[in-house]
Amino acid sequence: MISLKGMTWDHPRGYDPLAALSREWQARHGVAISWDRRSLQDFESFPVLELAKAYDLVIIDHPHVGQITGEACLLPLPDAPEIAGGSLGRSYESYTWEGSQWAWPVDAAAQVQAVRPDLTAPVTGWDGVMRLAAEGRVMIPLRPPHVLMSFYTLSANLGHPCRVGADEAFVDRAGGMRALELLQALAEKVDPACFGMDPIAVLGEMASGNRIACAPLIYGYISYSLPDAAPHRVTFHDIPEAAPGAGPRGSALGGTGLAVSAFCQHPEEAIAFARHAAGPEAQAGLWASAGGQAGHRDAWTSPICDAGAGGFYSGTLATLDRAWMRPRHDGYMPFQEDASERINAALKDGKFEAAMDDLDRMFAATF
Repeated sequence: MISLKGMTWDHPRGYDPLAALSREWQARHGVAISWDRRSLQDFESFPVLELAKAYDLVIIDHPHVGQITGEACLLPLPDAPEIAGGSLGRSYESYTWEGSQWAWPVDAAAQVQAVRPDLTAPVTGWDGVMRLAAEGRVMIPLRPPHVLMSFYTLSANLGHPCRVGADEAFVDRAGGMRALELLQALAEKVDPACFGMDPIAVLGEMASGNRIACAPLIYGYISYSLPDAAPHRVTFHDIPEAAPGAGPRGSALGGTGLAVSAFCQHPEEAIAFARHAAGPEAQAGLWASAGGQAGHRDAWTSPICDAGAGGFYSGTLATLDRAWMRPRHDGYMPFQEDASERINAALKDGKFEAAMDDLDRMFAATF
């Protein structure tokens, strides 16, 4: 029997659907696939090259694609129109680089709004966010890299998306300054513990207590929205507007893609499983029913999948379709961590002009 090893991230959303699909795949095709898990922080920063040397299948984040292309550690994947045609916004495109497809999206995400429906209705504008924050009812993950993701989202929603190319300022100065102002005003109202919290920590706080009613910018986690989620269910909705009339545009795209290692000894079998996992049948079927957050439009637009997910898909689809894609060039990944730390420093000291100068310089150095 052929055996493959895969690496995913350590959350039921990241592991359970892959484990379920792998059991089904082994029964149908005689190929065994085992999965190891790494922390969310490792998923966002650990070198893909090292993972590709140890695993046949790897769940990756799209900003890595420029780096992994240079390292030649993943296999380019064949055309898959059934997957490309089901893209949520730019999720399929996010794994395309230099004319090749380096992963297929299996999980689609962007920053959205999380609320406790028993405590508040979704807010539509940033003024509503600040009213709840003044009452001590808001949290937002500010641990790197999530503070940078919120900066990206606010800048884009204000109409000034951050740049992705060389020889450009990192962001329009006025737009970036306004995004920092909005973030700082919120950071002053929330628990300082937010500076050490990622989305899982914030959602855990929301689900376990009766104080936090809203997280206005946070990566959605379907696990907390399921109808039987306990102790308290969290629902997910489009992001609030930072500028009147902006709608849910500009959220920093997230999600995950399934890639195949260039060192894999059974590439045909690995590619076949990856294509199935990202395809419409699995995504709207076992992936969704096993607690996964689907990456294919067939699942997001399925009334059955949406009901099973507690309205997660219909509540956030507009945000996903209008999401903004991060830079992906080789050299970007270290910037993501360093820029997050620099923004957090600015939120604490209020020296925004110096921070913008540093961000411009740091971004230019990535090319």
